[in-house]
Amino acid sequence: MGITAVFFDLDDTLLWDERSVKEAFEATCQIAAAKTGIDAGELEEAVRREARVLYQTYDFYEFTTMIGISPFEGLWGKFNVGTQPEFLRMAELIPEYQKESWRRGLSHLGVEDEELAQLLARKFGAERRLRPHVYEETYQVLQELKGRYKLLLLTNGCPGLQQEKLDGVPELSPYFDEIVISGKFGKGKPDQSIFEHALSKFGIAPQDAVMVGDKLSTDIKGGLAAGLTTVWINRNGKPYHSNIQPDYEIKHLSELHGILAKLG
Repeated sequence: MGITAVFFDLDDTLLWDERSVKEAFEATCQIAAAKTGIDAGELEEAVRREARVLYQTYDFYEFTTMIGISPFEGLWGKFNVGTQPEFLRMAELIPEYQKESWRRGLSHLGVEDEELAQLLARKFGAERRLRPHVYEETYQVLQELKGRYKLLLLTNGCPGLQQEKLDGVPELSPYFDEIVISGKFGKGKPDQSIFEHALSKFGIAPQDAVMVGDKLSTDIKGGLAAGLTTVWINRNGKPYHSNIQPDYEIKHLSELHGILAKLG
């Protein structure tokens, strides 16, 4: 029968999330630099490091690992949507995590200022929301695929936060016949069950679908386990960090056309 459906990851596959986060850090750290004289780049490095360490101390950390919510999403998300008790816990504790990450980063550079830390925590969230970057080829490729294949968005994360990202680029969602968010389903990639759930949306077999994503450890590992054909979008020439071998590797989404034609 050939391929009838294409599943896409969202962050750093269609949306350029790394750029959005980087620019939000730069804008926020410049404010701190102007107020205190510290180096903006050093503050960004310190906050990233402190946020990663602090995030792992919370009782919701294991849940966020399963669902796929990064420490940097924790720095700007609200987590007030979702039925699991862990989301209620996150909504309660995340504001403190956001302020404390910035407080610790400042402290690492010799600045003790609780008010500034709170200001920077709020500013980071605002700056991130101003930057919903999409890769230049995203819309064109989706337009070329729509109508020829069933399209499904398969994304890890909190339902509220992922929806907020989609709301920031309202042109994106209409391309998809179905949207599956791990935080709503209850398990995230690479768990095989979320891929099986996505396949059930179209009533198709694994051999009928292609999974396209940027992360070997989630998109590709899970897609392979579920029996889908996998396509690793590796725009920056990242090295293989494991024994996970995608069926195909591309640097640009437009390369999908040749792969799909080959697969019939």
